[in-house]
Amino acid sequence: MLVIDVMTTNVITIKKETPVGEAQKIMKDNKIRRLPVVDDKGRPIGVVTEDRLERIKPPSGTPLLWQINYLVSRTTAGNVMRKKVITVKPTDSVEHAIDKAQSAKVGTVLVVEKGEIIGICSTNDFFYGIVNPTLGIGEPGSRIVVVGGGDGKPAEKIISFINKLGIEIKVIWAIFSPTIKKNNLVLHLETEDITSVIEELKKMGYDARLVQR
Repeated sequence: MLVIDVMTTNVITIKKETPVGEAQKIMKDNKIRRLPVVDDKGRPIGVVTEDRLERIKPPSGTPLLWQINYLVSRTTAGNVMRKKVITVKPTDSVEHAIDKAQSAKVGTVLVVEKGEIIGICSTNDFFYGIVNPTLGIGEPGSRIVVVGGGDGKPAEKIISFINKLGIEIKVIWAIFSPTIKKNNLVLHLETEDITSVIEELKKMGYDARLVQR
């Protein structure tokens, strides 16, 4: 899967001169938590996050009205933005994008093409675009785990058997089990009645289990 498949488009950006009060309003009105900051040519130079805005505090001991004015009028996006900008291309793999984000310890990467922002990928984008479909969150059907069935010929045999039953396999993936030192086969099947499938797999010598989703 590529970055372009999961990124959020129509990105709202601000300039470094934008007052933080205005940035907060933009976030609230658009229900977003991050705003890329761009220069006059549209190139990314920073990111303002909701957390950074909430940490802004004017000098203590000043009148409340002055504090509000200080916060809204004196502090700009350029004063509070995170200058460490992590960018990826729309044709990069999501694995590459996630690796860059994790290595930099940030929750957002900007998608850039020809120097301009065309998208943004946050932790939510990765979850909703990749993790949720893989785990079948919110999807109908049943999920089973075949212990030790995720390697080579066993996986081929199990998948072939389910195909012969005429049951659609929505998701297939294997995950290593440190307990048995083998890969478990995880199948998300488009059926609610999974009892007979599990029974038949057990007859074939496999330890198949229904997993609560």
